[in-house]
Amino acid sequence: MTLTVLVIVSFLVLLPMVFLVGESLNTGDPMAFPPTEYGIANYIAMFDEDLHVLTNTVIIAVMATVMAIFIGFTLAWILTRTNVPGREKLERLLELPYYMTPLVGALAWAVLAGPKSGFFNQLWLWAGGKGDLFNIYSMFGIAWIMALFEGTVAFVMISASMKSMDPALEESARVMGASKLRTALTVTLPLVMPGVLGATLFVFAEMLGSFAAALVIGIPARVYVITTAIWDSTLAYPPAYGRASAMGLALFVVMFGMLTFYRWIVKRGSFATITGKAFRPRPMDMGRLAWVLLGVCLLYILLAVVLPIAALIITSLERFATALLSQAQFTLANYETALSLGPVRTAMVNSLGLGFGVASVGVLVIALLVWIIYRSQLRGRGAIEYLAMFPQAVPRLVFGLALLWAWINMPIPIYGTLWLLALAYFTVMLPIGVRTLAGVVLQIDKSLEECARVCGAGWGYQLRTVTLPLLKPGVIAAWLLIFMACVRELGVSVFLMGPNAKVIAPSIVSAFASSGVELTAAMALVQTFTVIVALIILFRLTRGMTKDMT
Repeated sequence: MTLTVLVIVSFLVLLPMVFLVGESLNTGDPMAFPPTEYGIANYIAMFDEDLHVLTNTVIIAVMATVMAIFIGFTLAWILTRTNVPGREKLERLLELPYYMTPLVGALAWAVLAGPKSGFFNQLWLWAGGKGDLFNIYSMFGIAWIMALFEGTVAFVMISASMKSMDPALEESARVMGASKLRTALTVTLPLVMPGVLGATLFVFAEMLGSFAAALVIGIPARVYVITTAIWDSTLAYPPAYGRASAMGLALFVVMFGMLTFYRWIVKRGSFATITGKAFRPRPMDMGRLAWVLLGVCLLYILLAVVLPIAALIITSLERFATALLSQAQFTLANYETALSLGPVRTAMVNSLGLGFGVASVGVLVIALLVWIIYRSQLRGRGAIEYLAMFPQAVPRLVFGLALLWAWINMPIPIYGTLWLLALAYFTVMLPIGVRTLAGVVLQIDKSLEECARVCGAGWGYQLRTVTLPLLKPGVIAAWLLIFMACVRELGVSVFLMGPNAKVIAPSIVSAFASSGVELTAAMALVQTFTVIVALIILFRLTRGMTKDMT
């Protein structure tokens, strides 16, 4: 059984990468497989002709990472170490940018801070200013958008470390006369440095593979990074698959190395601050400064959630986008168009159908994989876990390119169909599902399953009557997380979407490139509304299921 599972998972995860490696070494006809000529010319060219692309990628990733970690650390310190008002509600609000797609954020900031037509620049000119106040179409603009949406990831990772820190260490510094700021910089920061460093490595790896902001903002600004250069290479005539494959593999190697280093740091468990002595987290009394810190949190929510959504709502309701409401002509025509256009409606239906189908079938398969990994005594279960988590280290765009090349050359005619998109979605969602269900499985006492076996139940009957019912909260959570991720998926979809297999995220990008921002805003909001509804259902059902299990 283990061998069968390993073969299937390897086919889904590793085989596309084998095709990608082969194509990266192709120096002859880009459409020939197997290649007629082999060489490393594509890799040499990457460091010669595409050196500016590599430089742009590193500069933007570094800028975005620095801003994201600064945002994440600041917010984590405020909510875990101070008595800022409404901490619990703020923590939920600060997680919202994670559930908004980076594509929607990039489109929103293009509306907010685009040169001349951007809301901020229009208001600036209306107030008597000259020139553009902001220009989001720049390297800093790309980094800014990426940082806003990865800042919440850094916040979640760093706050977890801060919540586990003994407050007595900070109190000792305060007794010795250190100010609140000095305590934060000389005591809190060094103690949570492993968490900060881990978050930095993880976020930097995510920045390297970011595609949505680089596509929406970078292409008009002629600022190319590796992901957009890969996408552009596949659209060239003839397609430069070798160049794209070489850059994709280079990006994969860097991300894989950084994520491996991140896991190594996490497993080292340095700077332990939790001892056998009990403690209760006690936030510092900030006095009137607590209201200033509350303002900092609200400012982040304003920039990452409120302003982008408000800008898209206003734009989607206008005939012609303008920040001056006195000149605006409001209409619902953009929503009518978005929902009535055959390709758009088909794309939305396909996205919802794929999300439902992949989540429904995938969560059952993933539950079986998790049971094999964490509950069975089968040999090779560690290899299954490694393969299931492998897609986490592969940028979505790179994996989409690998699947493109693999299925173009396989004798199974599913390229350009929804079947291939479903297969791709399931594969890239494996780490999400395994991570979600693993936490629930590890909380279930093995004695419950052992009792079923003592009573004579086979493993299939035990799985169906004991394990799966106990996994119900995790299964629901995994289902909705996979559903949301499928509906908003862009990186894999851009290479695998065919004429009869359109999905919503690439369709939004196409509308942005060919239609007005008004229609694009309406389409983006329809997608966002779908994700938000799924999120609300997620919280309600999992909370209800958790109560039922207690």
